[in-house]
Amino acid sequence: MSDPNDPCRFCTPRAVTRRNELAYCTRDSYPASPGHSLAIPFRHCASFFDLTPDEMNACMELLTAERLAVEKEFNPDGYNVGVNVNVAGGQGIFHVHIHLIPRYTGDSPCPQGGVRQVIPP
Repeated sequence: MSDPNDPCRFCTPRAVTRRNELAYCTRDSYPASPGHSLAIPFRHCASFFDLTPDEMNACMELLTAERLAVEKEFNPDGYNVGVNVNVAGGQGIFHVHIHLIPRYTGDSPCPQGGVRQVIPP
């Protein structure tokens, strides 16, 4: 979990795969699967629910484009898209970031339940 007094690692975009006026995409530094990507607004904001409608749309536009790139590079069989909000929701970096997690046939013995199968208990 990040220290709230430390500079935010997402405020300075790195390894950007695509961007628009309000947000950017990058690959996750600790991927749950090959192609795991993040859409991140440029504005520092801790909660997804505090994003403006324009910022939400900008992030979703980038996730759609990133999915096409992931399709070409990794050919996944499915996806999970998610956001962790607050400590109880699993948030460790307090700058909004939306996960695009490619899923592959056989990566979980029982994929029903989706995101619940991404990270083992």
